[in-house]
Amino acid sequence: MAKKPAANAAALLPILVFLVIYLGLGFMFEYVMKVPMGFYNVPIIVAIMMAIFVACVQNKHLSFNKKMEIMGKGLADKNLITMLLIFMAAGIFVGVVGRSSASSVAYFMLSIIPPEYSVAVIFVVAAFVSVSMGTSVGTITLLTPIAVAVSQASGFGLPICVASVVGGAMFGDNLSFISDTTIAACNGQGCAMQDKFKENFRIALPAAILSVVLILVLSLNTELKGQVVKEYQMLHILPYLLVLTGGVMGINVFVVLIGGIILGAGLLLGTGQTTFLKLCASMGAGCAGMFETSMVAIFVSAMAAIIRYGGGFEALLAWIRSVFKGKIGGQLGMGVLVGAMDIATANNTVAIVMANPIAKEMAEDYQISPRKAASILDTFSCVFQGVIPYGAQMLVACSIVAATGLSISAFDIMSYLFYPALLLVSSVFFICFEK
Repeated sequence: MAKKPAANAAALLPILVFLVIYLGLGFMFEYVMKVPMGFYNVPIIVAIMMAIFVACVQNKHLSFNKKMEIMGKGLADKNLITMLLIFMAAGIFVGVVGRSSASSVAYFMLSIIPPEYSVAVIFVVAAFVSVSMGTSVGTITLLTPIAVAVSQASGFGLPICVASVVGGAMFGDNLSFISDTTIAACNGQGCAMQDKFKENFRIALPAAILSVVLILVLSLNTELKGQVVKEYQMLHILPYLLVLTGGVMGINVFVVLIGGIILGAGLLLGTGQTTFLKLCASMGAGCAGMFETSMVAIFVSAMAAIIRYGGGFEALLAWIRSVFKGKIGGQLGMGVLVGAMDIATANNTVAIVMANPIAKEMAEDYQISPRKAASILDTFSCVFQGVIPYGAQMLVACSIVAATGLSISAFDIMSYLFYPALLLVSSVFFICFEK
């Protein structure tokens, strides 16, 4: 067994450099230059490259070639390769099924449920679509226009309609088998996705049910003006159902995704809704959408390797041990760790990727099972990502509403965003009172 390096807080400097560059540019773009989606115009790869450069100039006792060797060994991990392949497959699936499937799910549900329950339906639909697609931002992009239509047609308040989409999307993002957060957490901690799903589901379900109850209590007092009715195609729902069912059954994620891709492509080609050339372009676009996330995972793994070698993780773990005592404290500390990373990066996948190597050592130190560690990382990252006003979820929702000629702020949405707060309560409860 390799000897652990001595604790050295200076080895954490690359992480600090990354956060300063990323946060500094993000706040400048968003609040000084007033750039739309300012935080998401920050070149995150450049920020990580600068951090890696700092890691390389530290520790003059090591040659540059030795530092390259250390980072190369950090990439020689089957979990990293698996994560990258699943990212690509999930991107292709989303590229194939596209917008029409999500809209069909929404309009189907709205057509069979009484209009007074429309806002609760929006939450449930967002949860289902997000679980199936594996992306909260994609779900919000697809369903926010429908939420706006429901608000205008029925008389429900716009903030509660949009908040229901965001809350449901975060529920699905936390549980989906093809979500990049799930992929990152499971592969980083070395646990099966089905095990992490079971761990998460019992935590997330009470929060989701209570969210629906609160939505119903508020919405049932609204005087209705009408309801949204649009055409939908049931066939478009089938790829989602296949992926969701296969994931719950524990079928290999690659098999599930390939099956969903084949079924989705077959339906689109068979019904004449696309051509083979356009289908190939959609697959390429879906795959390209995962490139940045994949490169972040690669560079963070390299950076983490050299930080670990320099004793940075040992220093951070020593601080965590001094603050958080026992197994319960260790789990709460892990949640605080990934939450702090998420607040700093405004990206729950990046937060998990950065927290993974530290959390892995914490799990061993505090005797936390891999499935529990993966669940904590995914859950707490979703809690914070769902409520930060500069997160992609909030920014996308507000920008889509603005595109319809209406106006809403992140703080308007947060007033009705019940799910992340209840998820935090549920998570802490299960950590503190689980035997």
